[in-house]
Amino acid sequence: MFLSLFGSRLQSLFVYLSWFIAGLLLTFLVSCTTSVSNPSESIEFWTMQLQPQFTSYFQELNSSFEQENPPSKVEWIDVPWNAMESKILTAVSAKTAPDVVNLNPDFASQLASRNAWLNLDTQIPSEVKDKYLGKIWDGNSINLCSAENQCEKIIFGIPWYLTTTITVYNEDLLNQAGVSQPPQTFADLAVVAQQVKEKTGKYAFFVPFVANDSNEVLQSFVQMGVSLLDENGKATFNTPEGLKVFQYWVDLYQRDLLPPEILTQGHRHAIELYQAGELALLGTGAEFLKTIATNAPTIYEKSNVTSQITGDTGKKNVAVMNLVIPKDTDKSEEALKYALFVTNGENQLKFTQQANVLPSHKDAIASYISSLEKENSNDILIQGRKISAQQLEEAEVLIPPVKNIGQLKKIIYDNIQQAMLGEKTVEQAINDAANQWDNSTRS
Repeated sequence: MFLSLFGSRLQSLFVYLSWFIAGLLLTFLVSCTTSVSNPSESIEFWTMQLQPQFTSYFQELNSSFEQENPPSKVEWIDVPWNAMESKILTAVSAKTAPDVVNLNPDFASQLASRNAWLNLDTQIPSEVKDKYLGKIWDGNSINLCSAENQCEKIIFGIPWYLTTTITVYNEDLLNQAGVSQPPQTFADLAVVAQQVKEKTGKYAFFVPFVANDSNEVLQSFVQMGVSLLDENGKATFNTPEGLKVFQYWVDLYQRDLLPPEILTQGHRHAIELYQAGELALLGTGAEFLKTIATNAPTIYEKSNVTSQITGDTGKKNVAVMNLVIPKDTDKSEEALKYALFVTNGENQLKFTQQANVLPSHKDAIASYISSLEKENSNDILIQGRKISAQQLEEAEVLIPPVKNIGQLKKIIYDNIQQAMLGEKTVEQAINDAANQWDNSTRS
């Protein structure tokens, strides 16, 4: 009987302990789940291929933000350049996008047309907007229209860092060709290209007609006074002015004044040709001068720099990197605070000085140019940075951020190529390009 009573009490005690332990485990699991699944203070930030060169910069930057904005934390993830588009597309579709993303306007505008980004126009006070270059800020806008043709202007990105193209030129090659001054306009370029080819047998310039590469040719339309699209997205380049641009590039190619590889190779090939001494002029960013100095020091010693080649309009292009905030983030307030922190004058200046790029914040630009003016060096790297920075006052995003802009570029490039190869007349090429684009927008 004693054993039976003891066993009964032991069983009761076991049951009690089991429930007690289960309760403790449940409490533990709930607390762990809450801390893991509710990282509400963590801001996820994606950049494009900035590690390891700028790891220490972002560690310091994020630490400063966290100290100033407790209990916020920043989770920084660096994505390879060629993987960003697919990764962000997947993340946006799955509603798992980071809170702040580093993108360029071309690609960001594609998702902006799907209403993927927070409309910053309604989130940022005008006195804050005015701290950024106006033309650069406006380059991050797109009109979203409903089925009832009611349109709303969307600002989808905060400008971060910039680059403007400068012209690097081989003084020896130009001297051999009897050219005393590097070309400043496309009209000058055609004359110089002829002289360089006749006197040296080499090419003056390389501009890619590869749709997935640079926008130089598309930008040349705007620089030569051609409007690409109207406010409804219809082609407006099929004009006498547009025909002249088509004819300009076709003539240069058919007169053998452009390397044949322009049809298949991108801007990297232009750098290779210049470094090999086979090209007289190179349109590139000032940051590439270091690459030339490292890879081809003898060519670097023969080189000098001047401003970006443009058309009669005098317009100069600027390449922009932005920060965008997904519309689906549940931390929009914290994300916006962080994005404005990254792009404020002080932090932009620190980053652009390290990265040899340009700031978009007016305070940072003033400080950047002031620091360059103090440099007395004759090194063309310093001169290139000065020219690049000075161009910011008139530089703008020449290619409008519209839906399927990549398709427009491909259509125009393909048709110019066909005219270059004699498969079409120039008139047929420009007509076909305009019709192909307009038909694509109806589907």
